[in-house]
Amino acid sequence: MDFIQTIHSNRFVLTEGAMIERVRRDPVVVLDPHVATANLVYTPEGRAVLSRLYRQYLDVGRAHDLPIIVLTPTWRASPARLRDAGLGDVAAVNGECVRFLQAIRDGYGSYARKIFIGGLMGTLGNAYDPDIALPAEEAVAYHRPQARALASTGVDFLMAATLPAFSEALGMARAMAETGVPYIPSFVLRPSGTLLDGMPLHEAVAGIDAAVSPRPLAYMANCVHPTVFASALARELAQDATLGARIIGLQANTSARSPEELLGLDHLETEAPDALAAAMYDVYRRFGMRVLGGCCGTDERHIAAIADAM
Repeated sequence: MDFIQTIHSNRFVLTEGAMIERVRRDPVVVLDPHVATANLVYTPEGRAVLSRLYRQYLDVGRAHDLPIIVLTPTWRASPARLRDAGLGDVAAVNGECVRFLQAIRDGYGSYARKIFIGGLMGTLGNAYDPDIALPAEEAVAYHRPQARALASTGVDFLMAATLPAFSEALGMARAMAETGVPYIPSFVLRPSGTLLDGMPLHEAVAGIDAAVSPRPLAYMANCVHPTVFASALARELAQDATLGARIIGLQANTSARSPEELLGLDHLETEAPDALAAAMYDVYRRFGMRVLGGCCGTDERHIAAIADAM
């Protein structure tokens, strides 16, 4: 079964939990300030750390026999960031990251058919700062090389995650649409139902759907607590009931603090796996969200608890 069929036909698809935040706390490797985890595929130590984290999540999926999404370590592997890190061209780095994850998937035997790889993209600037988001046309030109590089490697879909502003999200959607590969934009939301730039979620979704062809396969949210997501979605569904058919999932933080508050913390704020899982199950029960997993603060225990709850 391919990715589109899986998304449409399964009541629940699991995703990975945190990667970058867990690497940040790992004593063996150092998180690159420019490209985050993309450089780790070039050292034995880095590959070992990434492999361990990916396998922890994949082992949860296999234990529950659930389809699972894992995302390439390419959130920051865009042109300017790669140049700043001295890592070479976009196609080479993104290709190596995809091949690394594909090799891990291939080691899971018959379960590998339930593992779907998303080619992960992120904004040029700080994902929590909408004021520095690229204008749409600049975003198309900037993100096009990475979208093409990821699409050419055989990923199951493209994911643009932690999007704070409509303008850059629109440009990234256009760049991803050009590839012909299914793609999913994923926003950071406020409890009021807006993106961080103040645009209501239903307007952002309608705007991208109307302006980009082919339109996204679906939309998600990430890097917010499930209670924040629930508040946002309830408000937005009251404005546009059709939104429920376009938003399919959440990769949740374990903290309900705002992005501004989280940026100012000098420690990781987390919560018990069972508590997060209960909140995620509530999101499923109330809104029918069928793609669920973790973001900052989560580890394999949280992903296992979500799988258990479902």
